[in-house]
Amino acid sequence: MEGLTRISISLESVLLKAFDRTTEAKGYATRSEAIRDLIRERLIREEEQTAAGEGVAVVTLVYDHHARELAARLIDKQHHHHDLVVSSLHVHLGERHCLEVSILRGPMQKIRHLGEELLATKGVLHGDVRFTSSEGSLNRWH
Repeated sequence: MEGLTRISISLESVLLKAFDRTTEAKGYATRSEAIRDLIRERLIREEEQTAAGEGVAVVTLVYDHHARELAARLIDKQHHHHDLVVSSLHVHLGERHCLEVSILRGPMQKIRHLGEELLATKGVLHGDVRFTSSEGSLNRWH
């Protein structure tokens, strides 16, 4: 394949066996594919900490929809940052709890701030913000 460089690494056999089990369980065709994904994941994580450019984040929130005006506060925050919110999905988990998934895109500093603000909203029971790189970063590594 053009543009590929062959490398070799040394691993403890127990570590390699564990890696092979995980690689097989996830359906990777080769170790190389799994290692490439691990490297990209690490680069994205490193970039999210320092990036000032464009990024994408997925915000998940779980909350009790009976919490006083919580849904309205979350919607207001998203409307206030309508330029960053690409899409939202609302799922009823049961009679009381909801899952909200929002995709944010924009300057990393702004989407990081909005994601943390949504998570910190009083009444949110659980949540997470996961970042990924912009198209430009992904193109650099492909």
